[in-house]
Amino acid sequence: MYNGTFSEKKEKHFKTFSMELGGRTLSVDIGRVSAQANGAAFMHYGDTTVLSTATASDKPRDGIDFFPLSVEYEEKLYAVGKIPGGFNKREGKASENAILTSRVIDRPMRPLFPKDYRNDVTLNNMVMSVDPECRPELVAMLGSAIATSISDIPFNGPCATTQLGMVNGEFIVNPNQEQWKNGDLQLTVASTSTKVIMIEAGANEIPEDKMIEAIYKCHEINQTIIEFINKMVAEVGKAKHEYTSCAIPEEMFAKMKEIVTPAEMEVAVFTDEKQVREENMKKVTEKLEEAFADNEEWMAVLGEAIYQYEKKTVRKMILKDQKRPDGRQMTQIRPLFAEVDVVPRVHGSAMFTRGQTQICNVVTLAPLSEAQKVDGLDENETAKRYMHHYNFPSYSVGETKPSRGPGRREIGHGALAEKALVAVLPSEVEFPYAIRSVSETFESNGSTSMASTCSSCMALMAAGVPIKRMVAGISCGLVTGDADEDFVLLTDIQGLEDFFGDMDFKVTGTTEGITAIQMDIKINGLTREIVEGAIRRCRDARLYIMDNCMKPAIAEPRAEVGEYAPKIIQIQIDPEKIGDVVGQRGKTINAIIDQTGVKIDITDDGAVSVCGTDQKMMDKAVEMIKIITTEFEEGQVFKGKVISIKEFGAFLEFAPGKEGMVHISKISKERINHVEDVLTLGDVVTVVCLGKDKMGRISFSMKDVAEA
Repeated sequence: MYNGTFSEKKEKHFKTFSMELGGRTLSVDIGRVSAQANGAAFMHYGDTTVLSTATASDKPRDGIDFFPLSVEYEEKLYAVGKIPGGFNKREGKASENAILTSRVIDRPMRPLFPKDYRNDVTLNNMVMSVDPECRPELVAMLGSAIATSISDIPFNGPCATTQLGMVNGEFIVNPNQEQWKNGDLQLTVASTSTKVIMIEAGANEIPEDKMIEAIYKCHEINQTIIEFINKMVAEVGKAKHEYTSCAIPEEMFAKMKEIVTPAEMEVAVFTDEKQVREENMKKVTEKLEEAFADNEEWMAVLGEAIYQYEKKTVRKMILKDQKRPDGRQMTQIRPLFAEVDVVPRVHGSAMFTRGQTQICNVVTLAPLSEAQKVDGLDENETAKRYMHHYNFPSYSVGETKPSRGPGRREIGHGALAEKALVAVLPSEVEFPYAIRSVSETFESNGSTSMASTCSSCMALMAAGVPIKRMVAGISCGLVTGDADEDFVLLTDIQGLEDFFGDMDFKVTGTTEGITAIQMDIKINGLTREIVEGAIRRCRDARLYIMDNCMKPAIAEPRAEVGEYAPKIIQIQIDPEKIGDVVGQRGKTINAIIDQTGVKIDITDDGAVSVCGTDQKMMDKAVEMIKIITTEFEEGQVFKGKVISIKEFGAFLEFAPGKEGMVHISKISKERINHVEDVLTLGDVVTVVCLGKDKMGRISFSMKDVAEA
């Protein structure tokens, strides 16, 4: 028996903060779990539970010129009562939804960290329980902001995020999973206490004014969340830690300007040829490297210093002198060119070129059975019919590196272009195909995702997909000064303006309204004047692109799918007959497929899709299905194959699993003694139905066909 003493267990103290948000209670436990993280928030919204943590390294990472922020969104399948598939039964790599959620968390928060901060920071969000009424993605967005705000990590927050849906014309704050998926709007807006800092939207052709109203409704709700976060920071927030600044010494900038004057830098930067600019900057770099060769400290940060010098030059010329690097006007779009059918034998293809950005898109059509299967935390979404994939090879920017598959950027750009076009796709009833659209980046100098939208729209039309309206996209940039009213909007930003500017505001849409928005910024927010100006500027530009580039290449969807695309025939059968078509263990349907070479999809309501490239074989498969599902009636005429011969008659197969008998007396008008005198195995004959015999078998006649 143990005679030692036990130390008294002290109850761990934590605080719970709660607020009403969108008609539900949001609760945050601080200090309850993960005490060793710099900041941790145990989030509860309805029954949705997410653990959000923020951690930072003690020292800056050596040899880098960027802020090393990592954002993770972990989908635990136990959160929806699932065991992962596969052999090892563990969660694998992040799903597409997890990657996109991580990006939406990253984009508003990254600009709020100090620009000279180089410590590694990781924001981790682990989804532990999912309530379909409370989307876990939103909870993670709020959790990351809260965990960072109460931590000791330097952060110019807080920020807050609200999602807005729209059903039957009414806005819904923080909609549930069903409302989010099936409504006309999927809007996510992040804000600081004064400005909007991130917009992400998918929409069913929402007019610009309605979208602006929705954005600022979210912004208004965000202010109540920020007050809530400020209350937590005041009570449990930690003092922000000191850090080593990685700012470039001012004396280094002064010396650089002596060696390469601002006028020389302007000459190097301002050209419409990306390759020429890069060659000019290479010479500038070599000149400065030679000058600073003996200064080890300055050489260590020379790359970042040149970047900032170039950035300041570009921004000054745009903002003060109203001059863009390639000489365009502020609203001018780069030269446009579009063409379709650039790739032979594929189902649809198109190429869209805007300046030095060039995208080739290829569309592939397939039966609905080839839709992408989805295994995630949304229990209602099991398949995705439309897939847009985006590829960005290194040669598109003149670089060399091996391909390692799509990264987060590629997945994000593909998802944006996909979102842009979903609103105009025909329904499955109208067009019973799965659709894959692949954007290949041939050349890149800014806003390839918007070029992907344009090229994909044209490729869909070339493939014969009856989209409702044409969709185009464009990006609007921004350069700001010291005051809110001191700014310049730039239509169709190229790479340099994206790198050195303050905003990448992408908008896609039709003539009727917006279908998608993605806004990235590098500053601490946008005024309403900037947001409204960018949205209206993008509308003017996308209409110009449609009228002057896309429509001359292809004005409307082709009437039929292409020669090499599969054709689909749809018929409706009695749902009670589905089992007859499938047969025991799939024997009947597989026999039809083997005999005709088609693909067959059958839905629970009896909708049958027969897919193939040989019209004759498709018609044959349809005929077989109709025979199988039709009740034989007296007087109907069929063709059947002799599969068995008996003394009293022959058995015929009219479709897989469907047989009937012709009595010897019904084979010929002349009397015969043996069935074999007229029929042999494998013969295909025409018969008329006589109904059922005494044994319940379907009875046919060959000799009475003429009368029928």
